[in-house]
Amino acid sequence: MSRRRDPVPFAFLAEADRFRSNVAPPPRQRSSVGQIAGRWLLGLTIVAGLAGSLILGMPALSTPPSTPVQQSQASQGR
Repeated sequence: MSRRRDPVPFAFLAEADRFRSNVAPPPRQRSSVGQIAGRWLLGLTIVAGLAGSLILGMPALSTPPSTPVQQSQASQGR
């Protein structure tokens, strides 16, 4: 009484390549003009917000070149 072992641990996966379904998925519903316009508006708003934050934030990140360096009186020994 020897048991036959399958060479593949999951034999049903090997057979899955031969299976073809005869059921087609339902066709995709076409987007309306309002949905397409809403997606474009949302994308444009996000891009404009990122660009605006970059434009407004750049001056805050840069230091003016003509600012004198201030030293405290303690560093001068007084």
